[in-house]
Amino acid sequence: QVQVVESGGGLVQPGGSLRLSCVASGTIFNIALQGWFRQAPGKERELVAVITGDRTHYADSVKGRFTISRDNARNSVSLQMNSLEFEDTAVYYCNTKGLWRFGSPPFDSWGQGTQVTVSS
Repeated sequence: QVQVVESGGGLVQPGGSLRLSCVASGTIFNIALQGWFRQAPGKERELVAVITGDRTHYADSVKGRFTISRDNARNSVSLQMNSLEFEDTAVYYCNTKGLWRFGSPPFDSWGQGTQVTVSS
């Protein structure tokens, strides 16, 4: 079983910055993809950014403001969020996909989420 734990959320003023971190732990053979999603009140969960190998993909709404990065040795992924806007307020979830052992079915694990609130 793979556990995913996020940290780093909080309250920030518009234009401010936050850094989210996520660590995957447990029996892990390899990680194929890690990413961040978010869900605002009354809205569906949406992709924010994902990273696989050295490739990244961002939602249009965060391009140029957010940066996703991985630390393969620690099975961790971070999301640096700059120039935060009111619309970025949401619960942010970390997602990790990979194999827990060679040849196993893939795992697809989610964290419990961390709240990001952008408010003046």
